[in-house]
Amino acid sequence: MDEAVKQIDSAALAPWLEAHVPDFYGLMEIRKFSGGQSNPTFLITAQSGRYVLRAKPPGELLKSAHQVDREYRVMTALAATAVPVPRMLALSGDDSPIGRMFFVMEYLDGHIFWDPALPEIHEFHGERAPERRALIYDRMNAVLASLHDVDVEAAGLSDFGRPGSYYERQLGRWTRQYAASEVDRNEDLHRLIDWLGIHMPEDDGKVSLVHGDYRLDNMVFSHDAHEVLGILDWELSTLGHPYADLAYQCMQWRLPHQGGFRGLGGIDRASIGLPSEKDYVVAYCRRREIGEIVNWSFYVAFSFFRLAAILQGVYKRSLDGNASNPEKARQYGTAVPVLGRMAMAMIESGE
Repeated sequence: MDEAVKQIDSAALAPWLEAHVPDFYGLMEIRKFSGGQSNPTFLITAQSGRYVLRAKPPGELLKSAHQVDREYRVMTALAATAVPVPRMLALSGDDSPIGRMFFVMEYLDGHIFWDPALPEIHEFHGERAPERRALIYDRMNAVLASLHDVDVEAAGLSDFGRPGSYYERQLGRWTRQYAASEVDRNEDLHRLIDWLGIHMPEDDGKVSLVHGDYRLDNMVFSHDAHEVLGILDWELSTLGHPYADLAYQCMQWRLPHQGGFRGLGGIDRASIGLPSEKDYVVAYCRRREIGEIVNWSFYVAFSFFRLAAILQGVYKRSLDGNASNPEKARQYGTAVPVLGRMAMAMIESGE
């Protein structure tokens, strides 16, 4: 049995689920999903069906991290919008039957694509593989535009973050998070932090709900890959700048497709049906009826730093003994300096 599952008292959890999750009965099995590094996520199988439980990790946690209640709140609010999310079923308090906060949501019977190159896509009912891959990326682009078009006041999320000066506040936040988890000094990342501070664009007043970790493997697609059933992992969501999600996703075009990275770098994207970074950005701008994005290199460079800070935090948790997936967390530690080098190389080359 997985160690994370052993930490859950099923005898105490079962009556809580029956009391708080509509129509739940007959807990049969708890199994941890292999993906995810921050908040451990479990498949709950019961006589009444399948459910997903997402919890805070055990151990001492950073104050602003692992706020599963924020995830629950934002997905509950989005249920009434065009943004696809799983249905929220119940939220515990910190004094829960497993000793830490968690929420329960519906299980989406679909498919998650872990590799952005989509190697598992083949011809389907006469539809060629490149066309199907292009459709998946187009659906992903359309959902992102829909997310950023959400009326946050109408959704009841006007207090979900502080509007304005998003990048300035985010740089401060992730610089502090990185400093708290840095093990060995990395000169590239310190240079990157300095560059971002110097080249900070003026606040343009754009505010939207942002996901914070918008990428292909945080989506559940229908089995025919024609529809996004739900976006997962909203831990980093807030009110912020819409280009943050767009640039973070487009960073994947630049990351290598090797060495533990799941990027699109070095892949002949056109031949397999994937859009270029430029075409993906143009499609997003067209959907949102906005012009060309200036300061694009800043937004991408910030995405590199933010990802490095996140992975450094995961790595530090592995050293402290409370990572969700310790082996993968240690691998992430080796990725951090690579991200720093790539970001500085991009900046210095002017790409």
